[in-house]
Amino acid sequence: MTNEINTAQLIREAIEAMQYSYTPYSNFRVGAALLTKEGKIYRGCNVENAAYTPTNCAERTAFFKAVSEGAREFEAICIVGGKNGILEEYTPPCGVCRQVMMEFCNPVTFKIILATNEDHYTELTLKELLPLGFGPGNLE
Repeated sequence: MTNEINTAQLIREAIEAMQYSYTPYSNFRVGAALLTKEGKIYRGCNVENAAYTPTNCAERTAFFKAVSEGAREFEAICIVGGKNGILEEYTPPCGVCRQVMMEFCNPVTFKIILATNEDHYTELTLKELLPLGFGPGNLE
């Protein structure tokens, strides 16, 4: 991670982002904190919809916010979540979110941090979570 941002700070940012989740149907709140190569953090939360399909995950919310503001290079993302916002287990990204990460991140170097608090977390690469991912390089 960048010198200015450490893992604990990214975890705190993800937990803060989770507080804004809109989850009236599942009550499963998720927060994400996306770190750019420049050291800026973009937060995201999950936003549910009564029609279900338009629901957006916290990870994609963070990515879309960042991309909509011109960011294109990312270093890491921290994801936290749990029923009623209680962080008991790690909350890995869904397949759609992993695919969005493939669009913008180097699968070998991009870090995915799954946490329940600052002391309990695991760090994986995108390649570990999506070993045969399809990305922009496949279209060259």
